[in-house]
Amino acid sequence: MTDSLAERAAGPTSTDFRGLMADFPTGVAVLTAFGPDGRPHGMTCSSVCSVTLAPPTLLVCVWSGSPTLAAIVAGSRFAVNLLHEDASATARLFASGDPERFLRVRWAAGPDAAGPYLADDALAVAHCAVARTEPVGDHMVVFGEVRQIVREPGREPLLYGQRRFAAWPAG
Repeated sequence: MTDSLAERAAGPTSTDFRGLMADFPTGVAVLTAFGPDGRPHGMTCSSVCSVTLAPPTLLVCVWSGSPTLAAIVAGSRFAVNLLHEDASATARLFASGDPERFLRVRWAAGPDAAGPYLADDALAVAHCAVARTEPVGDHMVVFGEVRQIVREPGREPLLYGQRRFAAWPAG
């Protein structure tokens, strides 16, 4: 065994934990919301989880300092754009913090939209109302009651794991 007793007693470091989670592949989403001024906000997120079917509820985990989180909380609504296999460039764009990201992608929003729909990049979108929030460490867990679902058939999901994007494997 290579770990010393002192290292094991101290517990895992953030680097250890990040490595653990990198080995767990997940789907990729872009969370979107409108700020109080009507401007769109968005960020890449792989921390998305279903919670319950009745009422249909999901959760997302967002860094507490995120401008997208501020827009979600202020408007009490957000959209979860599940990205398709050809949207890794959009995932990187929304992870970059580029202030002009919404000028670089095609998006739409109808009158009932909880956030911008990434028209060329999403295979499905869940429009959510914030049901509650819960602070955990330096993140906020946001529970969203799904009010509307838009699906684009014929696309496969984008996956992220081991610090790289990949398409859903052929069956």
